[in-house]
This record gives sequence, C-alpha cells and structure tokens, in this order.
Amino acid sequence: MDIKNALFELCSQHAVSGCEQQGAETVKRLFKPFADIRTAPNGNLFAELKGDGARKTILLDSHMDRIGFLVTEITDEGFAKIEKCGGADARTLQDSVLVSADGLTGVVCCMPPHLSDGNEDKATPFSKSWVDFGMTGEELRSRLSIGDTLTFSEPPAALLGDRVTSPATDDRSGVACLLRVAELLSGKSLPYNVVILLSAQEETFGSGAKTGAYSADPDEAIAVDVSFASQPDISGMYSKIGLGKGAMIAISPTTDRAMSEKLRELAEAEGLPFQLEPLAGRTGTNADHISVSRSGVRTAVLSIPQRYMHTQAEVVAISDIENTARLIAAYILSGGVGND
Repeated sequence: MDIKNALFELCSQHAVSGCEQQGAETVKRLFKPFADIRTAPNGNLFAELKGDGARKTILLDSHMDRIGFLVTEITDEGFAKIEKCGGADARTLQDSVLVSADGLTGVVCCMPPHLSDGNEDKATPFSKSWVDFGMTGEELRSRLSIGDTLTFSEPPAALLGDRVTSPATDDRSGVACLLRVAELLSGKSLPYNVVILLSAQEETFGSGAKTGAYSADPDEAIAVDVSFASQPDISGMYSKIGLGKGAMIAISPTTDRAMSEKLRELAEAEGLPFQLEPLAGRTGTNADHISVSRSGVRTAVLSIPQRYMHTQAEVVAISDIENTARLIAAYILSGGVGND
C-alpha cells in the first residue's frame, strides 16, 4: 500500500467526533483486503486477524475522529455560531475556512486590522465566533442545522521529502499506521488474535476506547496516537523529538514497563529508529482508558511525532508511520511479553 495516498484519503474524511460514520465506509474499504470488519453501535470499527490457534488477544487502537466545531445558532442574517467539538484552539480559528459534512463552505468572521482599535488582537473566544456562508438565513437553514458539525477544509499536501501537512493527521496517521500493520501481518501465522480498534470519540470523551476495550477483552494492547515534535521555541523534552526519527515509546504509570522495554529491544534489533517519551502521569491517549478495562490490560503507547497539533496545518513524516507499523508488526510476530 502507499501510506501517503491512504493518509491523504483518510484525512479528507469529515468524521468529527461523534460523527465517525461519515468516514466509516472509507476505513472499511481500506481495511477489507487484510482483515474481517465489524462495527459497533457507537461508531467504533473493528478489523480482526485471527491467529493460528492463538489463545491470547492483542488490541491495537487508533481513533478515527477528528476535532471540529458544532453549530449552535443560525441567524436571520445568515451567520452561524459555533462551539468547539474536541480540543480546538481559538487562536487558529479566525479567517479559517470551514466545511460541513456535505461540502458547504464558510469562513470564520474576523475584524479587519483597519477597523480594529487593538482590543480585537487577542484570540476571539468560541462564544463570539461566527461563520459566514455567504447566504441569507433562509438559504443557510435549508443547508445547515443546529447540531451539524464543521471542520477545517484545507486539503492534504506534500512538503519536501516525506513530510506532509493536513488537518486530522491526529489521528488519521494512527489509522494509516494500523492499516499498514494489517497489511504486514496479512497471510502470516500469528501468535495472537489481532483486534484493530478504530475508535470513536477520543477527542471528546474517550468512550470508543472504553467500550471497544471492554468488547475485545484483550490480554495486551498498544495504543497508537500522535505526540509533539520539536519546532521553533519549543523547550524541554519535546525539543529533542524529531520528525523522521521513529516512533515515540511512552514510559508512564499507565503503560506496562515490560511491553515498553520489549518494544525498545525490538526496535534496536530490527534497526528501526525510535524515541522515548517519559510521562509522569496520564498519557493523554486511549491507553488511559484501555489499561483499566475490566480487570486491567497490559498496555503500551506508540506515538507518531507531529508538529502543530489540533490546527489546520499538522505535519508528520510518512517514514514515522511506516517505522511505527513495522515495530508493531515485529512485536506481534515475536509473541510479545506473555501474560505472567
């Protein structure tokens, strides 16, 4: 498979948190050649590869949803008020072009600098953010309803080398990674039953991971998400995390130490680049929910380095997606750490 093409197709799907069905058919089609697909009522998708007489199950998770905005009011003048759905940042909103699930395009209103007295220089809060669709109120209400979702409309684009930019690489990068894992494992004798959870609502409640992990009842799990890569003016730990330098292996109270160490050993043995991400508390990923499912699940976190998270210009490196997928496949084929 071509990871970049798959990622671009995934990032082009609307599928704001709570509306994952808007991208579900694309995800199903991409995974169908490699795995059996089933769906859950809350929007979760499961792609499953059966092991060769395997007695244990490993859950691989990546969330399908993306951040966006919810329409809360439509005026007679044809403007729509919005509220964030997920962790959107008001600083990125002014002048943005937004799009609805059916392709209706609008522009977030802003004050021209010529008319500003300086008090508008701060980011406009969501409570005062409006979207202009160029329509009358009557026309707009025929196309848009309160409760509809909007999201950034920028299309994916290639940068130099293997770097790409797009909204929703959080966490469509993880979905593309697990698609590549499914391809790498397809047709092989597996020591695990592999359940790939493409989970719903990570950006809002994490409910997809909670119910998905309960349903799968795994022995081990690996959550795949994105985390922070270095950029100008970043200091501390993340100033040392580079694009193109491999998966970030989390070390946290949430994660299983034996699994993290096994992933590190395998990366070294396979010649795969990796980086460590020490986290003194929660991981901020679905692993926080998966690890406490039922009586507890041994869980690891692998993150794909990303710049400019939760903006319309997120940046990732395709090689990081590939190398993360290869590390996960190596872990599964090695038999993992067992269930001692």
